Amino acid sequence: QVQLIESGGGSVQAGGSLRLSCAASGGRTFSAFGMGWFRQAPGKEREIVSAISWSGDSIYYSDSVKGRFTISRDNAKNTVNLQMNSLKPEDTAVYYCAADRGYYDSPVPIVATAFRSWGQGTQVTVSP
Repeated sequence: QVQLIESGGGSVQAGGSLRLSCAASGGRTFSAFGMGWFRQAPGKEREIVSAISWSGDSIYYSDSVKGRFTISRDNAKNTVNLQMNSLKPEDTAVYYCAADRGYYDSPVPIVATAFRSWGQGTQVTVSP
């Protein structure tokens, strides 16, 4: 099992930037599995934002964030980051990081059921 802790959320005006980080700990080898960022807005279902494979070679962005968000991972530090630029009010949500159930998956999975461990979430609020 792996434990995930997100940080970096907050409130920002439209057009601003935030950087989310997710620190992993536990018995699984971080460099062996993919990581994803999901978000859930009030009254809406959880949706994938971005995902990165174990090696970083396979990366996915949802159409709504493509060109504005950048995912990265540091396997030496057991962290995955999400740089969010040009934020919009519709990006307001609780953001969760999650760990792929499998090992060495490529391409990286993008459905929530493929992820086993989830962080507690961090709130991102973007005002007009």
